[in-house]
Parts: sequence; C-alpha cells; structure tokens
Amino acid sequence: MRILGIDPAFRVTGFGVIDVVRFTPRYVVSGSINVTHLPDAQRLLKLQESIASLIAQFKPDVLAIESPFVYKNPQSAIKLGMARGVIMAAAAKEGLLIAEYTPTQIKSAIVGKGHALKTQVQYMITQLLGLSESPSEDAADALACGLTHAKIAAFSSRITA
Repeated sequence: MRILGIDPAFRVTGFGVIDVVRFTPRYVVSGSINVTHLPDAQRLLKLQESIASLIAQFKPDVLAIESPFVYKNPQSAIKLGMARGVIMAAAAKEGLLIAEYTPTQIKSAIVGKGHALKTQVQYMITQLLGLSESPSEDAADALACGLTHAKIAAFSSRITA
C-alpha cells in the first residue's frame, strides 16, 4: 500500500509518501508545498495542482490528511478549510480513499502521547523510517499522518483476519 500523507496549511503544506509492505513502512519522498508568495486564490490553485501532480507521480492508494483542530482565529480556520478542500478534491478526483486523523491521534500513534512536541514527532519519524536526517516540521507531520494510517490499517486488517 502506498500512502500520501498531508499536513494541510494555507501557506506551507507538508507532504510525505510511504510504502507499507508486510506492515513495514518504507520512506519514498517528503517535502513541502510553499505558496506563501501567491495571492489567496492562486495559492489554492497552486496547492490543488501540486497535489494532483504528486498523485500522478507517486500513484498512492490512499491520502491521509490531518483534520483541523479548533482555532482561536476564525479567519485562519476558514483558510485552512479552503486548503483542505482543494487537497481533498484533488484526491477524490483521482478516486483515492481519503482518511482523516486529528493531531492528537497522529501524535499518539507516533510518539505515544497526544500532546507531543513537533520536535518529538520529527525525532520519531526519523527513527521509524530510518532517515539519515530529520525532515522539516511540515514534512514530518505529513509522514506522521501517513504512518498513523498505516498503523490503523494494519491493526484493522489483523482484527478482521
């Protein structure tokens, strides 16, 4: 199974691709999509095109995306919702399964506690995937989202088997 993990944002969206073979995750690629320099509508278009390009290039079976948590600033929540919308639409257009996980679920699955720091997530991603250096925060969060889906899918398949 190939998983495209996404840490959505209106300015810098993290992505990470992992393969899972016999319950073992293998790193493929990660990075970020920086659209900070563009006007709002162009940000959304560039984000949608970038996600579509990642899907075409890496051909994932599923898109795992971080679901939003409560924001104090309604404007930030709205912009994050728009970014998530174009990402999910790009995945849906290609017929991908879309799995959503809260930040607490992701941190619990990767670090073992739901309120872990970003540096702890980066460290665990580096260890779990055997990387020679830590990915950026955005990429680490996206890889963590993908690994969370891999763990939940593996657990589900063991229960139903």
